[in-house]
Amino acid sequence: MDAAEYKHVVLGLIFLKYISDAFHELHTRRIARILGALDDKIELNRRISHTLEQLARTLYRSWFIGFEPVRTKQQQRWQPNQSIPGLPAHLYHLFHLFPDHLQTTPQGPIPAGWQLTTLGDLANAPRRGVNPDEIDPDTPYIGLEHMPRRSIALGEWDTAEKVTSGKSAFKRGEILFGKLRPYFHKVGVAPIDGICSTDIIVIEPKSPEWASFVLFVVSSDEFVAHANQTPTGTRMPRTSWKAMSAYALARPPIELAQAFEDAIHTMTDQLATQIHESRSAAVQRDTLSDRLLIPAEAAPETNTGVTGC
Repeated sequence: MDAAEYKHVVLGLIFLKYISDAFHELHTRRIARILGALDDKIELNRRISHTLEQLARTLYRSWFIGFEPVRTKQQQRWQPNQSIPGLPAHLYHLFHLFPDHLQTTPQGPIPAGWQLTTLGDLANAPRRGVNPDEIDPDTPYIGLEHMPRRSIALGEWDTAEKVTSGKSAFKRGEILFGKLRPYFHKVGVAPIDGICSTDIIVIEPKSPEWASFVLFVVSSDEFVAHANQTPTGTRMPRTSWKAMSAYALARPPIELAQAFEDAIHTMTDQLATQIHESRSAAVQRDTLSDRLLIPAEAAPETNTGVTGC
């Protein structure tokens, strides 16, 4: 090869290197933009989930702790065409379900016609023990380490691949309550079927219309404080379903429980949907991040079909 031909080869190689670097930079920027969009989606879902939970909890406390609609009637603080304390505008039609005064009970004032009862009258803690050799390795697994504090949205779980001890089975929509150190306030609604640590109590309502009511009872500060007063053990305090089921509460009429379920169920369904969306977005983000971090030198060579001389 003479000097002129060699010069053209070198220039060609330089040009190819320039094109390769430019393409790599463009590709990196594109992936970075996609990563940013995925992170934004995950953060938006987190904020929406937090807002939905706060709205649902506010409604629960208004109806079943503060009895605001009842007090409004009792104190005659409402007039037609005015807002009703404790009731969003789209739920005004439920105002008639609330009585017009409170009654005195050993547990304090509760709405007239409501009954004093315990959590155990409204919910069960099913025991579905599962041995490790009976578990499919792809089964979702939730441990205490996956449960956030003070949030009913359970967005993290693993698989049962490394499970070596007995666990408890749960179904989508059931409530999971962390019984070890209950003051950590780990309570949530399962977005999937799966298995969980035996340090988690699975709770199910005795009938569907009580599902949302039971969820917000057991995730309330008052209930967690009750569970924290009844543990066994000092170094590793654990509560029990026996202690939890004895929690006293005011039982509303079933029509009001169903109305609350209808109002809240859409929110909890949306929480589950956003959890799955965020997990899918996180998988895409992590896959793209791995591709972005692979050095160019480590990328597999492309066979151009050119053979050496």
